[in-house]
Amino acid sequence: MKTISMVRIYIKEGDKLEGHSLMQEIFSLLHDEHRVHGVTVFRGIAGFGAKGTVHSADLLRMTVHLPLVLEFFDEPETVDTVMPLLQKMVPPGHIVRWQAACDCAE
Repeated sequence: MKTISMVRIYIKEGDKLEGHSLMQEIFSLLHDEHRVHGVTVFRGIAGFGAKGTVHSADLLRMTVHLPLVLEFFDEPETVDTVMPLLQKMVPPGHIVRWQAACDCAE
C-alpha cells in the first residue's frame, strides 16, 4: 500500500473568484496546471455552513447556494505544492486534508 494525501474542498456552486466560477478555477488548477490524480466534483442537494443557513433543493428547483465538494488525491509532495494556491482561493476552514492508504501502482 502507498500513502497518499486526500483533499476535500467545500464551496458553493455560485462562488466566484475574480468574476469566474470558483469551481472551474480550482478544477483548472488541479487538472490543467498540476495534473493531480482523481479529481471529483460532487454537487450537494442540501447543506449548511458556519452561519447555519440551510440550503436545499429538489431536481425542479436548483440554486446557486447548494454545496459543491471537490475531492482529489495525489502524492503528499504534489499536494504540498498545491495547498498554498488553494488556500489563496478558498475561505479559511473550507479545506480538509488527510493521509490515506492507496492500492495504487507503486
